[in-house]
Amino acid sequence: MTQPAQRPADTYLHRYIDDELDALLPDLSAIAIDGPKGVGKTATASRRTDAILALDDPAIRSLVAADPQFHLSRADTVLIDEWQHLPEIWDAVRRAVDARSERTYLLTGSASPQTGGDTHSGAGRIVSLRMRPLSLAERPTTDPSVRITDLFEPGSTIRGHTEFTLADYAAEICGSGLPDVRALPPRARRAALAGYVDRIIDRDIPAEGISVRRPASLRAWLSAYARATSTTTDYTKILDAATPGDSSKPSKATALSYRDILTKLWILDPVHAWLPGFSQMTRLTQASKHHLADPALVTTLLNISESSLLSGADGAAELFGRLFESLATLTIRAAGAAAEARVFHLRTRGGTREVDLVLERYDGSVVAFEVKLARTVDDGDVRHLHWLGEQIGPRLRSKVVLTTGSDAYRRPDGVCVVPLALLG
Repeated sequence: MTQPAQRPADTYLHRYIDDELDALLPDLSAIAIDGPKGVGKTATASRRTDAILALDDPAIRSLVAADPQFHLSRADTVLIDEWQHLPEIWDAVRRAVDARSERTYLLTGSASPQTGGDTHSGAGRIVSLRMRPLSLAERPTTDPSVRITDLFEPGSTIRGHTEFTLADYAAEICGSGLPDVRALPPRARRAALAGYVDRIIDRDIPAEGISVRRPASLRAWLSAYARATSTTTDYTKILDAATPGDSSKPSKATALSYRDILTKLWILDPVHAWLPGFSQMTRLTQASKHHLADPALVTTLLNISESSLLSGADGAAELFGRLFESLATLTIRAAGAAAEARVFHLRTRGGTREVDLVLERYDGSVVAFEVKLARTVDDGDVRHLHWLGEQIGPRLRSKVVLTTGSDAYRRPDGVCVVPLALLG
């Protein structure tokens, strides 16, 4: 007698967005999970649904278009996967929510909703959550001991030890947070990341109705943006860096159209400036910090490897530090969202004061982070954190320096020193 085939072991990695869904699904009828291709949106959503409408399949898309209400009624919980291939399904879900349907809908998409046209915003009916590549804390290589949720509580315990090395951080930066990509051997992973970038330029952008007459110019602009990771470099300078000495370079309007479409596809993921309410702080810059969705896309665009980051060559340490901050930003954004908090950065005009990352919770309380590609921390590293505390008082619940060291501890001045591998 033939034995039934054994199902493979469940290799699903728990994500912070699972915690958000656990908290929201009992009370909300429709949730959209947004994010770039390959971050695991379908894998996460499908674990919670009874029926899947895969709208990237033309045959299924035609069936759903013919009778959307019937297909939305097929099960108690329905996943509409890659909904942007049939934009009118967004309004169909909104109408179902308005009609107080007892069903639950999850929508996953790799492009933000169209503005204008027939697609309703869904405000008040469809709640959007952002899903990003695996943060360092979500990867099986780490075991966090310092929780972001605890940093909002007074006197939280700061402890833990990690064997993570500088080489490990370089490997995680280059290894990608895209679940299927990071599981590949190194050469296949590099090929997959290169193909991911090619697809953005050659297929995903044209699929949004944007004609790219000079793909090489778009790639050069995206590479220049990648080189500006974790900085507030002006877009004019990014354009100039993309086309040095090119008299036929794209116009500023064309470059801004690149920015807008890549943001819509969730490939650009800037950190916006913090403009705090109920504060006397003035002269703050409003420029955003530049980030791509995955630090590995930066290394792919710039032809940077783990050994390059560790080489000590001119400029390598600076780029490594900015990519380390980008990796830290991934974790703080993911864990912060589960704690109902959003990530910003703070910089005064002229750059005399700067805090790398500011995590603000729904109630206005704040955790501030400095990110240092170093194993040790001195008084100079914490001066801006103390300055921020003087400005906003008890709203600042924790001051944190993220490092590449081995141990988490609290300094006598109250600043928490936490290796990035221990933050979660």
